[in-house]
Amino acid sequence: MKSLVVLITGATAGIGRVSALELARAGHRVFATGRRVEALAALAKEAEGLALETIVLDVTKQESIESAKAEIDRKTDGYGVDVLVNNAGYGLVGPLEDISDADLRKQYDTNVFGLMAMTRAFLPTMRARRSGRIINVSSMGGKVTFPFMGAYNSTKYAVESLSDALRVELAPFGVYVSLIEPGAIKTEFADVAIGGATRNAGSAWAPAIEESDAMRAKFDATAAGPEVVARAIHRAAVARRPAARYVAPMMTYGVLAFFRMMPTRWMDWLLAIATGNTAKKLFGGRKREPALAA
Repeated sequence: MKSLVVLITGATAGIGRVSALELARAGHRVFATGRRVEALAALAKEAEGLALETIVLDVTKQESIESAKAEIDRKTDGYGVDVLVNNAGYGLVGPLEDISDADLRKQYDTNVFGLMAMTRAFLPTMRARRSGRIINVSSMGGKVTFPFMGAYNSTKYAVESLSDALRVELAPFGVYVSLIEPGAIKTEFADVAIGGATRNAGSAWAPAIEESDAMRAKFDATAAGPEVVARAIHRAAVARRPAARYVAPMMTYGVLAFFRMMPTRWMDWLLAIATGNTAKKLFGGRKREPALAA
């Protein structure tokens, strides 16, 4: 099997970290990138003896991307990478009314604009040699929108759409584009998402947010490990003709099929109950005052 040159963003924890080690152990040359210097150092130590190198990279900063690209070009004698894994991302949690424009833009800067900036930076060499892979890590949340996850989910819907367009646009150049759609995965994401949630002491949704946080924590406690997603990324990287989408773990197929079959009204009801976003929870059984006509 040919050894590939792979670049992974967001490799300091979770899916990105495990994927970097998985691919390096399979004999590929991996450039693992992220913002946290200490976490990258720990990864490099664990990967001693493997062809894994770490690079500090912030996908929201163009100068950081250009610096990383220059370093990789230098180390590969201008070859670049065979596989770009766009994994960097985080979740902003909270009612949309409570999320500021600044926080929403920051969410898109990392999850969407950062992904496209990385793609534009490394795509030209792939097109020139008419071969390459772009693997974009999306989410089940790019198919189904959950209350208080609207900001994050909307970025994953964008990743899905951008990837679908890129897949067709790049096909004549021999560049494959695949989406990875994880379901419930046990990673640091839940802690980051809950810890980074928008908290407004006077929020109209305060009781529901607490229940929703507890629900996400329970999901994370029973979720599959990031290894199942790392294996899907590995398959997408080495497959002769990679699929457009890889869902992991397999049970996520059933969850998505269930959601697709359910009428919207029923789906809204189910999500409201699951997240505590009901009138009973928000108002404690008190009747709401009717809106007065102007």
